[in-house]
Amino acid sequence: MKWKTITETVWDRLKNEKRPIVLYGMGDGADKILRVFEGCGIKASGVFASDEFVRGHDFAGFPVRTLAQTIDIFGKDIVIVISFASQRAEVLEKMYELDTRFDVVAPDVPVAGEGIFDLEFVNEYKNEFDKVFELLADERSKQVLDEMICFKLTGKIEHLRLGEDNKSEIFTNILKPSLNEHFVDLGAYNGDTIREILSYTHGKFASITALEPDKRNFKKLTKYVEENLSGDIKLENAGAWDSDCILTFAERAGRNSRISKKGIETNMRAVDSILAGKECTFLKMDVEGSEKEAIFGAMQTLQKWKPKLNIAAYHRNEDLFALILQIYEICPEYKFYIRHHPYVPAWDVNLYAK
Repeated sequence: MKWKTITETVWDRLKNEKRPIVLYGMGDGADKILRVFEGCGIKASGVFASDEFVRGHDFAGFPVRTLAQTIDIFGKDIVIVISFASQRAEVLEKMYELDTRFDVVAPDVPVAGEGIFDLEFVNEYKNEFDKVFELLADERSKQVLDEMICFKLTGKIEHLRLGEDNKSEIFTNILKPSLNEHFVDLGAYNGDTIREILSYTHGKFASITALEPDKRNFKKLTKYVEENLSGDIKLENAGAWDSDCILTFAERAGRNSRISKKGIETNMRAVDSILAGKECTFLKMDVEGSEKEAIFGAMQTLQKWKPKLNIAAYHRNEDLFALILQIYEICPEYKFYIRHHPYVPAWDVNLYAK
């Protein structure tokens, strides 16, 4: 695999960089990157944003400039650090265009958990990565895994693009949703994945069970279902876990949620408890870093029904290997696939299995 030839990470590069390092973007992603900068002794020189977001304000002690203003100050020989995430086509095109004109990197920082994805990390888990590589069912999955590791180590967008596939490929050729799926959606958001699955089944399904912990998202999910669907549908305002319980999360929704002593008390459910032995033929998980626990909570379902799987594998550094190995231990009959769909950085990397 290509990643085994890499000897310098993006963090090593930036630490030794003599040119001005400027962040493109603001927010949580930029905050995380700046914290790693501080720990690694990397010095940022400035921050810029897309022209429409520049309003004379500051971020992290830097005035937020346009790219043109940044070039006026530092010149064109700069290193641009993409510091936010996007899957919007027009934003991705802007990132790709920057990559043709400048030295651009998009350092990987985990959505959940601690630490960075560096050479020490991949060498520590080399055997696990090798085992997953052998378990993958097709050559494309092996290539995608290699490119994602290369990206996480180097921050170079080219690896994302080499490992990128449209979602229709995996649904049409591998998962092939049927007209009578018993669909379980963990992290249902506003019903986006339900809509996606039903687009392949002409709106047909046997049953739908959907969990969404965020109250605002749950209202949107409920509204979508009430206005568009009828049949055997169960919606629950809860998160997915390894057991039925109540956990307290910090008062920051979505990708920034984490267990805390103070915050929002959230109902958590295990799939095995919700279904109580009922059939599941298609199981989707995108639960913001709680995939490991959600899988443990679905052990009986996996073993009894062996549903098709669509599981987010990008929230934690270890997700690229740990989730596959966990499921393999529970149900070794699965065939495993990995795909990355258009996104910068390496978000929307999913584990698929059947």
